[in-house]
Parts: sequence; C-alpha cells; structure tokens
Amino acid sequence: MTTATEGAELTRVGPGTVMGELMRQYWIPAAMSSELKADGPPLRLLLLGEKLIGFRDSAGRVGVMDHRCPHRCASLFLGRNEANGLRCVYHGWKFDVEGRCVDMPSVPLHQDFKDKVRAKAYPVTERAGVVWVYMGSAAKAPPFPEIEAALLPEGELTVVFGQRSCNFMQALEGDIDTSHFGFLHGGHVDANELPEDNLLRYTVQNRTPEYYVADSDWGTTYAAHRQAGDGRTYWRFANFLFPFWTQTPQGEFPHQVDIRAWVPMDDTHTMFVHLSWNGRKRAIGTVKKDGSPLTGFGFGHRYQPNTTDWHGRWRLQDGEASDWGIDREAQHANTIYTGIDNIHMQDQAVTESMGPITDHAFEHLAPSDQMVARTRRRLLQAARALRDKGVLPPGVEHPEVFYGSRGGFFFTQPRTDWQELYAEQLRVAVRPAERKQAAE
Repeated sequence: MTTATEGAELTRVGPGTVMGELMRQYWIPAAMSSELKADGPPLRLLLLGEKLIGFRDSAGRVGVMDHRCPHRCASLFLGRNEANGLRCVYHGWKFDVEGRCVDMPSVPLHQDFKDKVRAKAYPVTERAGVVWVYMGSAAKAPPFPEIEAALLPEGELTVVFGQRSCNFMQALEGDIDTSHFGFLHGGHVDANELPEDNLLRYTVQNRTPEYYVADSDWGTTYAAHRQAGDGRTYWRFANFLFPFWTQTPQGEFPHQVDIRAWVPMDDTHTMFVHLSWNGRKRAIGTVKKDGSPLTGFGFGHRYQPNTTDWHGRWRLQDGEASDWGIDREAQHANTIYTGIDNIHMQDQAVTESMGPITDHAFEHLAPSDQMVARTRRRLLQAARALRDKGVLPPGVEHPEVFYGSRGGFFFTQPRTDWQELYAEQLRVAVRPAERKQAAE
C-alpha cells in the first residue's frame, strides 16, 4: 500500500519537493523545435510547476528562462524577440538566451549595471526535433541521456506531444500496467474472430498473463508471458526509465524503437512526448478473419486549437467535459468495450477519471500491479537517497544505461531465464542509432 506521505512525495514536483528535485537532475523534453521560430513570439512553457518562457533568437539559438523580468517582474511573454535577444516591453531591458542582460536603455549610461543582472535561465539543447531543458542546480549540466529514440535525427522519428489533465504518476502507470490491455483496449475482442497472425489473439485468449518484474539499471522492467498455442511463448517486455519515461510492449521488439515521456507541467497536468521509429512500418493487426476492421482500435490524436495560456498547448479534443467521447450504445452492444474508439483516449479517460491526483490510500493493489508498486518504490528510494545522502539517481552520471532498454514483443520456445532472454533479443535487434553512426 502506498501511504499518504509516499503519495505526496511521488506526485509533487515543484521546486524543493522530493520528486521535483529528482526530476531536475535530468534533461527534460519541453517543446517541439518547430514551436519556436527565429525572432518569433515567445512561448509559455510550464515545467515542474515553474512558469517559463521559450524563444529562438535571430541566430537560431533557443533560450528558456523564468517568465518574470528580473527588473520589475513583468512577464517576458509580452517581450519583443529581436536582434538576438528578448526585450521586456516595460522598460526595454533586453536578455540573451543565457539570461544575460545585454541592454538597459532606461538607465543612464553612467549608472548602467547590466553586467550584474541575469534572468533565471536554464541550459538548453535540441535533439530529435525536440527542445530539452536542464533545470537542476549543478554547475555543469549532465551528459545527454542515451535514450535510443532521442539519438536519431528528426527526419527518422515520429514525434508526438499531447497534454493530459492529471498527475504524471497516474499517467505514467498506465503504460506499465501489465494486464489492462485485454480489458480496456481489447475487452470486446473474441480471439476466434482473429487470424493466427494477429498478435491481439494471444492477449485476448489469455487476459491473466504470468509475468516477471525486477529493478533494472535504468529503472524497472516487466516481462509478461503467455502460451502462443503452438508450443511457443509470447513475451511482452516493458520498462520504466528514470525519471518519467516508459517503453510499452506493443511493437515488434527487433524492429521498434518507442518511448514516451510523461513530463509534469505541474502537479495536475502532464505533457506526454512520444518518440518512435518503426523499421518495418507496420503496427498491430486490427483486422478480423473475414477482413472487417476491429472496432475500438482507432489511433491518432485530435487536438483543440492551441492557445497562449499556461495549459494551452497540445490539448486533446476530448476530455472529462465530453466524457472522453464515449459511445454508450457501442459499449452496451460490446462493439467497443469502453465505448471509446481510440486507444490513447481510452488510456486518457481512465487516468484522468482518477482525479487530478490519485488518492493512493483508496487503492487495493493486486498481484498484477507489481510493476506499478515496484516503480513507485524505485522512484521513492532514489528521490530520498538524493535528498538525504546526495546520491545521484540512475542514469545521470552514466547515461549509457538507458541504451540497454527497449520494449516490445517476440516469440521463443519456453524458457524461464527471462533476463538473459531479454539480453539475447537486444543483441540481435536492429539498432538504428548505431547504423546512423556507422554511415557517418
């Protein structure tokens, strides 16, 4: 059981909180590179409870800083992005991407003290078409994490952002839940209607898989296994990676590089950032034996128009106000188990329905929730070790540990040495980042 104290430590991410300080040790994906135009308008960014401004200067460099001008605290969101700096419209003070005050036109020249003024700015880098921010207090930012998808160039990746109105932890836990797929997504599917090569067949034939769970160098790992009906075992591997990354088991393990960040905007809003590469350009089969499509397996995202407010970016069209688009007739007829015809929206509905922050004291975790429980414990232990002993969490000093992680499915003959099996599959998997390096 997760206690009230543990729940508060897990879910609060602002400055000075246990989890917030842990997250500030890492590079954080903050925005799509395409959201920031050279000399274009500043962008409001809400990260870990901090109100920030992002902008791209005339030379293409990106700055991310506190939205308050250090003069009189007027918002730099109103600023003029011009000539390699952001100028506050209140008194004309101007700041470069590193937060240095480079012009103080409202102060007489003999009293100018711009060299002593800095806006609170954070280190920034751009990788994989994404702007990343380091919000920690170390004098030098840590090495960039060797997350496989983030090592690929923008043109080889699919990058998707989307906002969820709930705490990051309950959103993240939806990706590492070992048994919900056969109900939330496939509860209406009859295995006998599916062809032999449809991988959903094994999930809906057996909705109570056996599984293994363990700590790993990058966080936690689970391996669910089912009999495939032909003497083979159907494996599904998934991972949690510090501090908020997940790898789901939906893709073909040798050919899919797929990861999602559940970035806390604040305690009650989360931005997911999905990076994916598919070597075979195919997804899970969603067609029945008779050629008709399976209902309930819609993909893609429908967005509301972006606005400039703090929660105005990448909001999905459906939410609690529209009951997440639920069709009660489809639910009643069991043509769609949930009545919601979109896999992501099905996840969004259940995690947002828990409320802004789940009351963990109300839960009754089952044996099938071991991955959830272990991940909570792993995060808490790391956050407390940082707070109490100054021990840096996994992957900060050794970013290469992340490269050993991948989620996905595959088939083998029956085995129990699941961790060695995982290592074997990873050794023969396609590694597009290595292929790119070899080409260079």
